[in-house]
Amino acid sequence: MDAAARAAEAAFEAFAALPPAPRAAFLRSIADRLASRDNGLVERAGAETALPRPRLESERARTANQARLFADLLDEGSWVDARIDRAQPDRQPSPRPDLRRMLVPLGSVAVFGASNFPLAFSVAGGDTVSALAAGCPVVVKAHPAHPGTSELAARAILQAARETGMPDGVFSMIHGPSPAVGFRLVTHPAIRTVAFTGSFRGGKALFDAAARRDDPIPVFAEMGSANPVFVLPDALATRGEEIAKALAASVTLGAGQFCTNPGLLLVAPSDAAAAFVARLGALLAEAPAGTMVHAGIKAAYDAQLAAVAAIPEVALAARSPARGPNAATEAQPALLVTDGPAFAAQKRLGEEIYGPVTVAVRCSSRQDVLAAARRLEGHLTATVHATGRDLASFPDLLPILARKAGRVVVNGVPTGVEVAHAMHHGGPWPATTDPRATSVGTAAILRFARPVCFQDVPEGALPEELRDANPRGIFRLVDGRLTKDAL
Repeated sequence: MDAAARAAEAAFEAFAALPPAPRAAFLRSIADRLASRDNGLVERAGAETALPRPRLESERARTANQARLFADLLDEGSWVDARIDRAQPDRQPSPRPDLRRMLVPLGSVAVFGASNFPLAFSVAGGDTVSALAAGCPVVVKAHPAHPGTSELAARAILQAARETGMPDGVFSMIHGPSPAVGFRLVTHPAIRTVAFTGSFRGGKALFDAAARRDDPIPVFAEMGSANPVFVLPDALATRGEEIAKALAASVTLGAGQFCTNPGLLLVAPSDAAAAFVARLGALLAEAPAGTMVHAGIKAAYDAQLAAVAAIPEVALAARSPARGPNAATEAQPALLVTDGPAFAAQKRLGEEIYGPVTVAVRCSSRQDVLAAARRLEGHLTATVHATGRDLASFPDLLPILARKAGRVVVNGVPTGVEVAHAMHHGGPWPATTDPRATSVGTAAILRFARPVCFQDVPEGALPEELRDANPRGIFRLVDGRLTKDAL
């Protein structure tokens, strides 16, 4: 761990000073190596996680494509948010200096691979490629659930680094199942920021450890979410069957191991509400068992499900009897049902149960629905199924949910996080440690950069992005006006 962190620190100045083009070439080389069908990644990931090959092929394509997306971002260049306020030497009562500001790399990054996405949120996933795009060396802590997959992905990155002439130490990976490995990495003086995807307990522990350092560093942790779904009366009446089928598929997708599976359902009062909840229960009872990544996750799912079902006001309304070939990792879908007063009284009902289950809350009034929305903690997503009439009847609901979640979905499902410029995959505490940050989409690069203002610096000593001629041709905010023009 010490050798990896020190190597990253030694590589930082040279790597951060590289022009965008070599960094973009590095990312494209990583993408090409990940996309190759000869690297054994999909086969190894299937053996270690039992995830089906089509899912892993899709995840590999996503992993390679997001590396290419960040390479394209570097080519375009405007992500550095260059701002120029030109000098006003004749201004009264005092002159204004020449001020030029842009984002620069933050320093070496510790990335923690996630268990549920062995490729896209792991060694070569979005955290790693966005940090490398920003000009930050990376030390990855591999997840112990898929060490071989991690090793193959790490080799692809190291080969790409050598191929494109990156400085030694720009990427390293360490293994180790003990939490002490992660804590040592987070507290190493050469590490300047942390990216984590996993449980609330794990993310909070790393966040606290980083805050206790003599020099506290930021931790960008995505820590889980129940992703509430609201179903309003007119939508229930007009397309209840369609919504039930879509929700059942979303709850069970990936055996409930997506960070955006809908684990909380709030049903507005309606003549169709009881039939809708019963239909959803029937669909989940018919759903096949899903394979979880490892036995520990499945055991935790069973324990959490049993604990919530034991709350007196909660009923286990449905549970699939289906079992797969390996009982140690096969999770059975389920539906829990409760009411508004219980949801108000029991904080646990609004928290994530990691697995293929959702908690349905039967609300008794419009005020009950809005009160439940206001009671929510932070989540990655919040979804509303509604018609235009519903939205007119509940005008407060979307503004409330915009305060509670990083992404608000209307008439869809939260599963399926598009890797795009406008995506925000984050949310208020406790979904993440910083609601301003996203771990998906090109804005993810902003986690690993910080602003620097250059005052009265001679033209030749400025970064290219801030020079008068604008040799990179990027968008800049010049005297308050966004432009690509040279000065």
